[in-house]
Amino acid sequence: MKTVHQVVVVTGASGGIGRATAIEFGRRGATVALLARGQAGLDGAATEVEAAGGTALTVPVDTSDFAAVDAAADRVEQELGPIDVWVNVAFTSVFAPFTQIKPEEFARVTAVSYLGYVYGTMAALHRMRSRNRGTIVQVGSALAYRGIPLQSAYCGAKHAIQGFNESLRCELLHEHSGVRNTMVQMPAVNTPQFSWVLSRLPKKAQPVPPIYQPEVAARAVVHAADHPQRREYWVGGSTAATLLANAVAPGLLDAYLARTGFASQQTNEQRPADQPANLWEPADADKDFGTHGAFDHRSKARSTQLWASQHHGPVAVGAAAGTLGLAAVAGVLLGRWVRR
Repeated sequence: MKTVHQVVVVTGASGGIGRATAIEFGRRGATVALLARGQAGLDGAATEVEAAGGTALTVPVDTSDFAAVDAAADRVEQELGPIDVWVNVAFTSVFAPFTQIKPEEFARVTAVSYLGYVYGTMAALHRMRSRNRGTIVQVGSALAYRGIPLQSAYCGAKHAIQGFNESLRCELLHEHSGVRNTMVQMPAVNTPQFSWVLSRLPKKAQPVPPIYQPEVAARAVVHAADHPQRREYWVGGSTAATLLANAVAPGLLDAYLARTGFASQQTNEQRPADQPANLWEPADADKDFGTHGAFDHRSKARSTQLWASQHHGPVAVGAAAGTLGLAAVAGVLLGRWVRR
């Protein structure tokens, strides 16, 4: 179904969740500004947005540069009109133990994956606030609440986004602003990042199962943009179980992840020596990696938990209660497992 004219900005739009989100907005007939570094990825995303029924504008930008992000927002409004929705997705990371990450690499991940969200929000809010309308969606992760090994920089950034977004939400509520912000916490998603993030792991990196397709995440983001009154959405039963179990028994999860977190994030295949790394330069500048990663055969195309998160009432309450019960049982089982 076509929507009324809507101008949407998506950062990190050249692949993965960002690209799938841009396409989902395009399917509704929206005008979508695609922000990312890689020109080949941007061009591929623009083609798919327009094939879906939307209008696309590509804007090459590094989100760690506030002046560049602000200039991109100016260009969007000059060429497309007032921004209605701004979605922050862009990130980078390093797969490695903390002791193997260089200070400048940690700073770079933080600049893109945390400050990039701050800068995008600043650019959007500056324009939306004067009009007293608009929506900002932060694409988060279960890792915003629960840190895991081998992803210290990324987990730190997601935790920071969570705190920043909550603070901003309180301020907007305090001033009775018409601008809304919300956050969508994601599970493991089949994106190209596992083929292009800087890695020092001996084997190929993989998302921890269960894995979901980017389109599941995209539908959640679009729903959140339409219903920003909710402060947060959870996608995937694994996200709900992780967050609830972490609230019940975080110490047991520490022990569990210490034992399983290294192996579960690697396949059995050796990491190629020539694997691209997009930390400093885009991996998709000359090659379009597309929306999906290498795990299509293992990925889910739908999420019951997402439906429950979107539909409050008896079913959602029952689902949450059931998940909490499972989390409590998991805590008991983890306790027995750790003591073995």
